Amino acid sequence: MSDYIVWFDQLTKNDVGIVGGKNASLGEMISHLSKMGVNVPGGFATTTHAYRDFLTSNGLTERIKQLLDPLDVSDINALTTVGKTIRGWLLKASLPTTLIQAVTQAYEGLVAREGDAISFAVRSSATAEDLADASFAGQQETLLNVCGLEQLIAAIKVVFASLYNDRAIAYRVHHHFEHDKVYLSAGIQKMVRSDLGASGVVFTLDTESGFREAIFITAAYGLGETVVQGTVNPDEFYVYKKGLEAGRPAILTRRLGAKAIEMVYDEKGEKGVSTLVRDVETARRQRFCLSDTQVEALARQALIIEQHYGRPMDIEWALDGLDGQLYIVQARPETVESRVGSTIERFKLKQKGKMLTEGRAIGQKIGQGVARLIMSTEQMNVLEPGEVLVTDMTDPDWEPIMKRASAIVTNRGGRTCHAAIVARELGIPAVVGCGDATMRIKDGVGVTVSCAEGDTGLVYEGLLPYEHTMSETGELPEPPVRIMMNVGNPSHAFAFSRMPNQGVGLARLEFIINNIIGIHPKALLEFERLPNNLKDEINRRIAGYADPISFYVNKLVEGIATLAAAFQPHPVIVRTSDFKSNEYANLLGGDRYEPQEENPMIGFRGASRYVADAFRDCFELECRALRTVRDEMGLTNVEIMIPFCRTLGEAEQVTALLASQGLARGNNGLRLIMMCEIPSNALLAEEFLEYFDGFSIGSNDMTQLTLGIDRDSSLVSHLFDERNPAVKKILKMAIDACRQRGKYIGICGQGPSDYPDFAVWLYDQGINSLSLNPDSIVDTWLHLAQLKKS
Repeated sequence: MSDYIVWFDQLTKNDVGIVGGKNASLGEMISHLSKMGVNVPGGFATTTHAYRDFLTSNGLTERIKQLLDPLDVSDINALTTVGKTIRGWLLKASLPTTLIQAVTQAYEGLVAREGDAISFAVRSSATAEDLADASFAGQQETLLNVCGLEQLIAAIKVVFASLYNDRAIAYRVHHHFEHDKVYLSAGIQKMVRSDLGASGVVFTLDTESGFREAIFITAAYGLGETVVQGTVNPDEFYVYKKGLEAGRPAILTRRLGAKAIEMVYDEKGEKGVSTLVRDVETARRQRFCLSDTQVEALARQALIIEQHYGRPMDIEWALDGLDGQLYIVQARPETVESRVGSTIERFKLKQKGKMLTEGRAIGQKIGQGVARLIMSTEQMNVLEPGEVLVTDMTDPDWEPIMKRASAIVTNRGGRTCHAAIVARELGIPAVVGCGDATMRIKDGVGVTVSCAEGDTGLVYEGLLPYEHTMSETGELPEPPVRIMMNVGNPSHAFAFSRMPNQGVGLARLEFIINNIIGIHPKALLEFERLPNNLKDEINRRIAGYADPISFYVNKLVEGIATLAAAFQPHPVIVRTSDFKSNEYANLLGGDRYEPQEENPMIGFRGASRYVADAFRDCFELECRALRTVRDEMGLTNVEIMIPFCRTLGEAEQVTALLASQGLARGNNGLRLIMMCEIPSNALLAEEFLEYFDGFSIGSNDMTQLTLGIDRDSSLVSHLFDERNPAVKKILKMAIDACRQRGKYIGICGQGPSDYPDFAVWLYDQGINSLSLNPDSIVDTWLHLAQLKKS
């Protein structure tokens, strides 16, 4: 159209020098991906030539340089003064007449095409932006719901001035970009009516572990600024890429966010830029703001974008509440986790103290220091290097001091909020969305911030001791046996899958039931007969799901599917629930259904439960979840393991029950494994193997029952040792029987993780696999590989 204006559909990713990174990316998607299903709102961009002429015509170029050249950005007061001065110059300056004319013509063209009711998002797009190694995300301004030509021209000037926000000046210095070599373009894009719908962020990898096969989506009601700024705790979803590509159900996990507020249009506000933030009513908070169909549709667009760019992407999206369509409004390279290498860094607390607060864990590290409560940017100078920043939330104005912090803790925000993004870039732990951090943590006290315990980040009182280890995996030698992993918590799955492994030898279903579901399955099956107070609590916990049974089954599906997807194509052996009666009683509603047993360890557990009339319908829910993961989601690397099967009669009954639930041996490649953890299992190994495809030795229970030792009793626990000759003789019987029958034989107990010599003995007996705790994988792998060489 002119030297000053370019329509998005005339741009490609090669036009960064003309319209900046953000606008070039929008043009690239409209030009190349719209026919493939990527939906991007149209519009136009001012050119960097227009920006340079704006500065030159107002005599600002040299004046700005003279102020910035001597500036020390670590001096917050000086930075604030200089930034404010330069922005003032730009806001008072006049846009070139030719630029105003070009904007006017483009504006009139959009109004003619879209109607008088059109409003705009006016976004900044810098030439040093959306790069693979420095995103510059959030450094400049975005203005939403800009209405009318007069307000549009004013908004463009605000965007131009924002190149000299304090945070943008400091960011350029820290990343070694020269100020006068960075130019700005304003993107003028048709507003998506997400004020009537929802919006959020998509990463085409897991932002915490760098796992590449999952798409991570955050979503909240209203305009997307609340998610990006971290003022709202959004819904979260993980979607499996291979499931999408195969056309199968692909959602791995759903997490309901609080979504307490939303940003919407202010219909009564002053003419021009008009938005407001309001509370979301309780009923909407308790629903996911996207349906499963919408989640998968959004993930498909994100996958197309990633495949086009050939790298992980950070994408902003919006759901239009009027036309019901999902739109992509920004896409940039992901700049942190996609660079993860082969070094495994592990943090582990050596002791725990008083927990002060908890929230979403960002990263997997531990940080500690003096807590410094800072509630506004005016207090930023108070934070000393190495202290823990505790605040309500952060925005890009905080960045000049965030790099001083050893950790960050916020009341508000989700895993794609500003504090989370900056913490990842800085390589420090953050716990976001705590809700009460600034009330529970006192200024000046020592705290330990732990993100090394899964999805939940914890803040403890005191400077607690912890271990920090680094392992360079590189190209590990081939081990003589399969080295598998014991995994309980699905939230660890993506991170653990990046460690050397050949699958999961023990995935504990009871972890999902206890830590994620927390409700006795019988209480969910008999929900309508429960007292009202118990019903109310269950309703609170199952929010977002259709009914109590759907909640239980779907949460099992999500946990199992996450583990299976993380370790695909390696086998994931899922042990069905192995709670004892006292453990089931601790679940919500459990005291209504569980017997009082003197010794639950050898009581109503394992296979005995599954075939009992009192529990069979609960076990059938587990079967439904396993069948969904294998047959509907296509994750056939899931294998099933039955624990504590005492007799051949139980073996016959439980395998028949599995078959009646569509989980027969060999069906869709299904392999059934039995836990070998009772002496009778080894003594009758050949007979038990008639019903199963192999054994996995549970060395803890086998040792306890062989030696007659209560391992929890301090009086005799010193005698507990898997290497006892009697235990070894029992284990050898089981191993020999499996080898003679050509069936699988592995071990998933604690012994090989604790004792390298025991691992060697098992190898010498001909065991097929060792399933180890994650922290012992590399050392045992290398130790056994050395044996193979010798």
